[in-house]
Amino acid sequence: MPSHEQRVRDEFTRQAETFSSSPAITDVALTQRVINAMGEAAKGAVLDVACGPGILSAVIAGSAREVVAFDLTAAMLEKAAQRCAAAGRGNVSFREGNASDLPFAGAAFDAAVTRLSVHHFDRPARVFTEIFRVLRPGGVFVVADVISSEIAAESELQNAIEILRDPSHTRMLPGTELASLVETAGFSIESRATWDKPREFEEWMGIVNDASRIPPIRVVVRSLARAGLSAGMGLSVDADKIKFFHRWNLIAARKPASEGVQRP
Repeated sequence: MPSHEQRVRDEFTRQAETFSSSPAITDVALTQRVINAMGEAAKGAVLDVACGPGILSAVIAGSAREVVAFDLTAAMLEKAAQRCAAAGRGNVSFREGNASDLPFAGAAFDAAVTRLSVHHFDRPARVFTEIFRVLRPGGVFVVADVISSEIAAESELQNAIEILRDPSHTRMLPGTELASLVETAGFSIESRATWDKPREFEEWMGIVNDASRIPPIRVVVRSLARAGLSAGMGLSVDADKIKFFHRWNLIAARKPASEGVQRP
């Protein structure tokens, strides 16, 4: 069996083109939400953890002193470099590695962001602890990810569907658990926002760039919808189109400014 790290690399190497061009992924409004949550910290040294095709990095670099785009998958970093070059961003550097072991000194960054990534981390608590370490005192951390239902059975069902679609998926956390991980890492949460983004099954499945997965998952989710099981994601069938939503949660948090404050 491949390791989780290898599954992530395999999936996002294949998805690099479709992921980086998907309107749902490149949504300008979502990018702006993240940047707004960073505040003045967006002007300093910024770490984009699990940067993917550099959607955030390219925009943040317009105001930041410097940006480090960090990802596990070389194909995604290539897309990020292309995007930043096309935007004329000369202040972005690119590093490959695992977010569970960030290759940076402590207190190296003014801000860190991670978007649409937590549900692919096999050790999210470890990742958040690493992000805490590399931020300077008073640094800002913004995490934006899709979350699952607070009802355990619904969360379990949605995550099962997501894993069938993409085996590198680990677990979409309920919002309360995501916030708890942020706080446990040592951060103080300053703001939270939650919203639903409508999706259509065929568009969503197309991103994984593997046509063989589509028919069986289509049967499963259509049957669930017709049986009235929403899986916490609003599954429905409308004019033979399978529709649902992804619930997003954005958290803006800060590392304590006092070096005397100890992380739990």
